[in-house]
Amino acid sequence: MNATYLLTEIRRNFRAPRFLIFVVAFPVLMFLLQANVFTKSSDPEHAQIVAVIMINMMTFGAFAAATNSGARLALERAAGWQRQLRLTPLTGSGYLAGKGVSGLLVGLPALILVPALAVVGEGVHLDAAGWVRIFAGVWLGTIPLVLLGLLLGQFGTPESMQPINMLVTLGMGFLGGLWIPIETMPGWMHDVAQLMPTYWVLQLARPAVTTDMVVSLPTAVGVLAAWTVVLGALVIRRYRKDSARV
Repeated sequence: MNATYLLTEIRRNFRAPRFLIFVVAFPVLMFLLQANVFTKSSDPEHAQIVAVIMINMMTFGAFAAATNSGARLALERAAGWQRQLRLTPLTGSGYLAGKGVSGLLVGLPALILVPALAVVGEGVHLDAAGWVRIFAGVWLGTIPLVLLGLLLGQFGTPESMQPINMLVTLGMGFLGGLWIPIETMPGWMHDVAQLMPTYWVLQLARPAVTTDMVVSLPTAVGVLAAWTVVLGALVIRRYRKDSARV
């Protein structure tokens, strides 16, 4: 993977106003809104409820960052960038790896700002092991979501990627437990939620703050690993197919 290309990708993301609004500002604002609508500071379980909301919005921010990488890939495909790759030292695998790693790295602001507000403004306090599990679980758990974004970018067009990303991010977030607490879902909706990778990302982190509606760590890791293998294979296959056309 080319470090210069990776840094360029990261800078391009942070220079885009749409990225800063949707990936950085939106999760922060939604966290503050939900933390003050769904619970009050006088509630005995206030800190726990806020911590669950915190994990949800961290995951949403990382997911939004992941799909943003796919949107850029669609723009570059339309501009013929994949054809230009043959004239540069950057290989196809390096190109996809750069997209994937940048998709993970640009999600870090939401993973830092949302917990910071939870601690400073909402009284969330966890031990070091709890914070490590939440941060590592959400960040590494979004690897299949980054691959999903790259896969969408391989099929989408510059004009279609914004509505596609909105539909996928909000739809999978809604069905996967980011917007509706898992604890309040009816049985049928909880069954649907388990089909979403976002549900399993939450399951990596939720045990750090609650014992309600959680699964074992090996189960969550295994499901996300399966998503990663399948989506990774589809991304590579689609990229090779596109490259064979030029």
